[in-house]
Amino acid sequence: MERIEVKTRESTELIDITEKLKEVVKSAGVDSGICVIFTRHTTSGIIINENESGLKQDIVAILNELVPKGTGYLHDRIDNNAHSHLRAVLLGTSVTIPIDRGELVLGSWQSIFFVECDGPRRREVYVQIVEG
Repeated sequence: MERIEVKTRESTELIDITEKLKEVVKSAGVDSGICVIFTRHTTSGIIINENESGLKQDIVAILNELVPKGTGYLHDRIDNNAHSHLRAVLLGTSVTIPIDRGELVLGSWQSIFFVECDGPRRREVYVQIVEG
């Protein structure tokens, strides 16, 4: 298993980790299999989408709109970040991507993003390559 460190700068942001993941796959030397990307942080997510600046801003905006901060969530009594946990629930904590001929099988416009929902923070993404 490999670990990728991610440093976030904003409270909610998308960080493209695609190139780092491609390097992990290449160094694994696996011709065919799957790549599992996972975050163990309960206030973050992993998604696949297009790396276009307007779309990335739209994703942050919709997360803010769907789950606004400070609207009386019960968890806020503990550490005032319930919105971050709830946004992460919508995103999911992992993605699994096929590996073929030593490369991640991604669409032309697909990128893999770490989504921060409670930043800025230093985070870790775990990567497991399974040969198949």
